[in-house]
Formats: sequence, C-alpha cells, structure tokens
Amino acid sequence: MSAGSPILAEARVDSTGCLVAADEPLAGLQLRCGGTIPGTIAIPALLELVRKVRAFELKLARLIRASDGSEAVTAWVSVEPDGAGGCRITVQNWQTAPLPPEDVAAVAAHRTAIDRTVAELVARLDAQQGVLSVESDAPDLAELVTAMRTGMGKPWTDFVSVEGSDHHQPLHWRLLDGANLTIPGSRRRWRAAVLPQDVPAGPPAGFELCLTADTPLAPPPPPPPPQTVNGMPSNPPGLVGRDIAPVLRQPIARIIANAETIRTRMAGPLAEEYSQYAADIAAAGQHLLSLVEDLADLEVVEAEDFNTAPDRIDLADVARRAAGILGVRAQERGITIDAPKLGEHLPAIAEFRRVLQVLLNLVGNAIRYSPDNSQIWLRLEDAGTRARVVVADQGPGLGAEQQAKLFEKFERLGRSDETGSGLGLYISRRLARAMGGDLTVESAPGQGARFNLDVPADLLASAPTTAQQKQHDRPDASEG
Repeated sequence: MSAGSPILAEARVDSTGCLVAADEPLAGLQLRCGGTIPGTIAIPALLELVRKVRAFELKLARLIRASDGSEAVTAWVSVEPDGAGGCRITVQNWQTAPLPPEDVAAVAAHRTAIDRTVAELVARLDAQQGVLSVESDAPDLAELVTAMRTGMGKPWTDFVSVEGSDHHQPLHWRLLDGANLTIPGSRRRWRAAVLPQDVPAGPPAGFELCLTADTPLAPPPPPPPPQTVNGMPSNPPGLVGRDIAPVLRQPIARIIANAETIRTRMAGPLAEEYSQYAADIAAAGQHLLSLVEDLADLEVVEAEDFNTAPDRIDLADVARRAAGILGVRAQERGITIDAPKLGEHLPAIAEFRRVLQVLLNLVGNAIRYSPDNSQIWLRLEDAGTRARVVVADQGPGLGAEQQAKLFEKFERLGRSDETGSGLGLYISRRLARAMGGDLTVESAPGQGARFNLDVPADLLASAPTTAQQKQHDRPDASEG
C-alpha cells in the first residue's frame, strides 16, 4: 500500500514512550487531540501501535484512523524500534475528511464517558472553576483531596501544577481541558479533563473535573489475616466499602474504558459484530461498577454512626448541575430536561454532594423509564421550613401497591430487563432522612411519577428566591 508513497512526516518516541519530536501534520493532530510535544501520545491508534512495537521490539506498519473532534484522519503509519528503547515513526498516505455533525457529538460523548470512567479523582467546580466537592480513593491523591476540601471555593489550579504554565488562577477551561499536571504527593503524571455543565443560551454553570493518571498505581500490600471468632472468620462492618470496592474500581474502570475504545473504533477499524461485543462488555462493566458503588453506599448509610455534613446550598444550582450531567444521556433518546432557570434560587441546609447524588438517581431513573421524545421537569418549591426539589416525568406511572414497596431494599418492581441493583431509591431516601428531610413519590398508572426531595430550608438566607411556586404551578407528573 505504501511502497510508492512519499514520507509525509516523521516522529520520534523516547525510551519512556514519550513523543519528543514530530513533523506536520502529525504534530498538529497530536496537539488537537489534547497532547503536547514532548508529551504522552494523545492519538489512541498511534499510542496502541507504539506500545506494541516497544513490547515486541519489531517493526510494525498499519492503517490507523483517528479523530480530532472535527475531522476524521486516515494514514499509513510505520513504527520501527531505534535500538535504544524508543521508536521512529514515519507517516504516509495522509487523508482527512470532515465528520458529520452527529458524529462530532457522538465522539465528544464517548470521550467524556471514558474520562469519567477512568478518572481517579472527580471534583465539582463552580462557574469560576472554584472547588465545590472532591472525591478520590487514590492513596497518592490524599494530600490533594485534603487541600481541596480545606480550600473549598478556591480555583482548582491553586492545588496542582499545570505543566508548561506558571499561571495560578484558572485559565479558560478549554485551555485546561487535556492539560498535563504534576500533583503534590504523587509521582505519577496526570491529565485533566474539564467537562462543562452546559445551560441553554449561556456560559457553563459549572464544571466536572476528572483527573486521570498515565500509569496505574502499584497494587497495595496484601491485607492482614482476617479476625476470627471461635475459630471462624469474622468480616467486620464495612467490608465492601473499605476492602472490596477500592480494589475493584480501577480494574473495572479499565475494562470499561478499553471496551469503549474498541466499540468506538478509536484504536482502528473493526467489524460491526465485534464492536457490538465491546458495547456489551462496556455495558456489563458499567452495571458491575454501579453495583459495587451501590453496595459501598449501602454500608455507609446503614452504619450506626452515619451522618451528613450539612452546609448552606442552593437547591436550584444543584438541580441545574444534575440536569447538565445527565443531559447527554437524555438527548440520546430525545428527552428534554426542564431544569430551574438561571436566576432561580432556593436556599437550603444540606450536604451538596449527597443532594446531588439523590438528584442524579432520580433524574437517571426518570430518563430510564420515560418514553422517547418526552419531557422531565425539575421544579423548586418553598414549603415553609422545607425546601423541595420535584422531579416529574411522563413515564408509565406507579400504582398504589408499587409505591408502597418502591423504597425497599433491592426492590426493582419485577423488572428483569433493566440494569440496576434496586438500591438507588432505598439509599436516596436514607440520605434524605439523614439530612433531616425526606423522599416521597406521587404517581398513578399512566400518569407519570413525581418524586419530592425535601431538605431543611435555610430560613436565614438573604438571597431572594424566585422558586416560590403557587400550588397550581406545581408540575403534575402528567404535565405536557
């Protein structure tokens, strides 16, 4: 295929696998894919080819396909070991074509899903990129997590070093998306994914920050022998959340990410049936990871000493963020999420992270059980000493018998064709009640469902609320 074709570009990879030099057009593609020179190869198909050459120390050549989000690239690439642990790359037959608009959106959605899946730290940021919450189980990120939680509200870039920049205030989020980082307390190199939480006709209302390492963390030392009672093993409370979940999260996440890479053909062409197999693997992995997380949450909320960390929050802001996070999933089925508008406020006393967790569960369920091209409403209500978020849908609705057992543990209402553990609503109600509120449902067969999340109102808040709805303004489950 390449015998008579001229060499269009050459590149060099060092003994650490880092791309240290590249000619155009390869250099431009590396930068548009979020990489740097020198830096880790950001073109998935090329990265996979280089890894194979370095592993087998053999020259390999193949047709690779890549995308920078706006163009599809096809090129014949040859990679040859240089004898010093690195590689020489030559590129021929470079062709580009614009991606259809729907493919651009699909590629962006897949990349976002992969970033969220493999991330070892996830943080919620406000519109100015200030830290609102942060979660991570990685031991080498403990120092960063502590610093972020102590400095809530400060720009996230104050806590890390952005390679190639000494700018301490946040740059525009597009410049930070894909940036390489060094983090105090960690010897690994990190990459940032900054995911905007879009709102209609306006700038992002906030962001989701996902940090991914270039190498997995070394496995922890083996646990000590289990305690015994009368000669029999004794599993103390918290076994899943403390011992099992941290061990399973990373390998499951890697399985999902690799399956998504195969499914979307980011690593090269693939027959349709194998792409579908990869989709099944990714879906099963997501289900398994959700089950692990649900079981870990179950242990937390059922612990005798469980409590939340109440703070002053704006329920309107949390509702908009939940709608933004699940917006892509809803759009895939033509479902519209009608969230509180900018300028609406409803002050409350609750834990931001736990309220967001409950709303993500409620909106996710509404998307799962609503018909295509329907609508979901998120409404705010001032209920005196309670602040309320209502999630209403146009799904099949629930009868009185179903409502009576809806919040029971492992209850899936007889559904056998849907993913899910049957723990989401049980955990959500436990969280709501732990915050001094409640979670209830109003529904009827054929009339959709209306879930009401109540938490204590912030009666001392000075911010005016535009969400004080009259009773007749409340959205019925069958609205629309």
